[in-house]
Amino acid sequence: MSQDTQPISAYAMHKRKTEQSQNGSKRMKRQHVSQNIVASNQNHNVKKTGKQITMKKNQINGKCTFNAAGKLKRNIVTRNLSTTKSKKGNKKNSSDITQLKNTKKQQQSYMLNGEKNDENKVSPPFNPIKECMNIFEWLICPVQVQDFLTNNFEKRPVHIQRNKPSYYLNLVSTSLLDEVLREKNVFFTKNIDITSYTNGVRETHNPPGRAVANAVWDYYMNKCSVRMLNPQTFIREIYILNATLQEYFGCFVGSNLYLTPPGSQGFAPHYDDIEAFVLQVEGKKRWRLYRPPNNSYLARYSSRNFNESEIGEPILDTILQAGDLLYFPRGTIHQAETADDTHSLHITLSVYQKNSWYDFLEKLLPLTLKRAAETNYNFRTGLPFDYLRYIGTAHTSNNEKARKNFEKKMKTFLRLLVNYVDIDDAADLMAKSHIHDFLPPALTLEEQECSVAQDGDIMTKNGVVKHCVQIECDTRVRLTRSHCIRLIKEDDGTYRIYYSTENSKEYHEYELQFLEVDENLVPAVREIIKCYPSFIRVGDLPIDYDDYKIQIVKDLWEKGLLITDIPRCDITRKKDKKSSKTKKKLLNR
Repeated sequence: MSQDTQPISAYAMHKRKTEQSQNGSKRMKRQHVSQNIVASNQNHNVKKTGKQITMKKNQINGKCTFNAAGKLKRNIVTRNLSTTKSKKGNKKNSSDITQLKNTKKQQQSYMLNGEKNDENKVSPPFNPIKECMNIFEWLICPVQVQDFLTNNFEKRPVHIQRNKPSYYLNLVSTSLLDEVLREKNVFFTKNIDITSYTNGVRETHNPPGRAVANAVWDYYMNKCSVRMLNPQTFIREIYILNATLQEYFGCFVGSNLYLTPPGSQGFAPHYDDIEAFVLQVEGKKRWRLYRPPNNSYLARYSSRNFNESEIGEPILDTILQAGDLLYFPRGTIHQAETADDTHSLHITLSVYQKNSWYDFLEKLLPLTLKRAAETNYNFRTGLPFDYLRYIGTAHTSNNEKARKNFEKKMKTFLRLLVNYVDIDDAADLMAKSHIHDFLPPALTLEEQECSVAQDGDIMTKNGVVKHCVQIECDTRVRLTRSHCIRLIKEDDGTYRIYYSTENSKEYHEYELQFLEVDENLVPAVREIIKCYPSFIRVGDLPIDYDDYKIQIVKDLWEKGLLITDIPRCDITRKKDKKSSKTKKKLLNR
């Protein structure tokens, strides 16, 4: 994939930005009122009290906002993004949107016609596996995926320089962040951290309550950094990116958003327990990376804050410009600061938290030991009467012969355990944990129209509900996404389907969701999972009775786990221009 080529989701982000610009310009007349006071930084004095920063405002009645260039302004309530782009840039956006529309028309045609592989399966018009690969290729372009996985992932940092400032600008901007603070319920500590790192001292300055834009920008103007936790909760483009990459990595993909004012640093040197992808969106930032401390390579937990004297010389000292990417493995000590002449806005994508062989073995070994004890009576035989008299911290030099015999016996048991390993059960437990973590899947517009999100029973005029969905034996279905579902056999012999389609964008807001499944329906569920990403005909599911086949498909479809190859709704959609525009707005929210 070339550097200028972006996958479908990236084009969709262009489209949304253009619509936001148009809507923003319409709001200007309504909101640009009574803002006649111009304030400078001199009107803001900082008074530190313990770990809290209190602002003194001297006759400041205006509002603070960010413009599209990342500059904090007074008396401008909303921004018109279109005024910050050149004609050339607007042309490119228009071309991108046209290409997106053409691509979707081709996909819809492909979906309606259905290209058959054999009697039972249909190749999907939109392949989620290819899409998530395209997104990852776009993320690290021009580095090749295989080169990155071989040479860098979990091994060494890499700075990808592009000389293309707008590369990540479709994901977020300072002006969009201002809009989020004004329109969404964002709270300090839960969603926003205000931080500073000055003279070797790291401080957090979160007041209680809602993080209104004016308060956040007051902190920012006084050299405090702003960290938004889980921005995918509020910013659709970041949600689409993270949710799509989950299909690629097979685990939760989280993110934080960092806005740092010029000439400042928000965090002390430290390391994290995630693989970090730093996407420089606006401005620039100097990053210094250091070797992990002893035994902290690929760390399982984040570190404390380090002093400069503890971390040695940097292994990488570089400046990220807008459009650049920096990757470094978990356990890599890092710190970053802005220059005096510009701010910095970047996203850190976090991947592979607690997704190591250790975590798998942590699930596997208790299951293996339990199976061994149930099957082999030797594991249930009693310990020697007096083993506590020569085994333990106080007895390391007592009764060497007895100690060696005990150790020999223990190693024999460990060798026997290998015969009782069941990697399937351990994988199910890992997947169950991931499913609770996952963001809900981000569907394309065509997928939404073929899923419970946009298809199904519809309320019409006068309170009449049209029953539109008719799942029949000839209906073809496929999983929404492979990572969204896990079939697990519980200890009591029952089967459950754990799923993430009803998760919140907020991390662990809801309990883990599941469906119980009769054992006679399990073969159908397995076949649907195995066929992904191809469609399968409901009548060809490997269970008896068509009613059972239709019922299990209905149940999964209603939970958002399946899509059909064409929309099932038989209501004729209006073709006039007005209804078409309304539909597009609804689908793009």
